[in-house]
Amino acid sequence: MRASHADRERAVDVLKAGFAEGRLPQEEYEQRIGRAYQALTHAELQMLVADLPQGPVPQSQFAPRPAVPPAFLPAQQLPPTNGSATGALICGVLTPVTWGLTSIPAVILGHKARAEIRRTGERGDGQAVAGLVLGWLGLSGWLLFLILMVMVGVTHV
Repeated sequence: MRASHADRERAVDVLKAGFAEGRLPQEEYEQRIGRAYQALTHAELQMLVADLPQGPVPQSQFAPRPAVPPAFLPAQQLPPTNGSATGALICGVLTPVTWGLTSIPAVILGHKARAEIRRTGERGDGQAVAGLVLGWLGLSGWLLFLILMVMVGVTHV
């Protein structure tokens, strides 16, 4: 198919961009420009620009890569774990061993830790919640035990 003047101008624009980006040396650029203006068909124009990008090139391909692979970079510093959250979890886990004596500290420390975590952004919310759950389970166990003892005492009187 025969090339039009507009086709030749588009090919010249691609060559100009290639030269401006440093993809073509001066001498080759001038030779290709001359051949572009003499081209009669689309195939001739395509051969002149086939090895050049014909539109915007995604920058991600040419973005500089870090000199050090991410595996060897220092680890990001995580915020510290809240001490009250750790205490709540430990008290909650010890509740069955201590016959529920650590239930109240688990609940108090759990609520305190959650408030501190919201305020400071520290880690440990899961520990605080686990301490709360175990503490409340221990307290409810004691409450159930007391209710049963009162009912047993009332029925024997």
